[in-house]
Amino acid sequence: MGRLFVITLEGSFYSCKYCKTHLALSKNTVSKTFHCRHGKAYLFDKVVNVTAGEKEERLMITGLHTVVDIFCVGCGSLVGWKYEAAPAESQKYKEGKFILERLIGETGRLAMHVSCLAQ
Repeated sequence: MGRLFVITLEGSFYSCKYCKTHLALSKNTVSKTFHCRHGKAYLFDKVVNVTAGEKEERLMITGLHTVVDIFCVGCGSLVGWKYEAAPAESQKYKEGKFILERLIGETGRLAMHVSCLAQ
């Protein structure tokens, strides 16, 4: 295993629920109206300190999408997914964007408490 480089964000940001590794700036939030299997999820146009899994086709509420799961580099926890492709024209805006499900807000209070896994 190589050396781990973690980006530290400044300003208002969200962190991994488990290890507090910085994941996304609040200003990069696209939407707070997304849902995973058991609760709330946020859509971001940019995240840091994550690694990506394998591409797979996944049937979601809004249709079939090509996605990759994303994992926190600090603790390895599954924190969400990235939209790689969306066949439906109405869903194209999601391509290249990220869903984060397990976050702590910048003030340390729980921004969302979601215990679901991306399926």
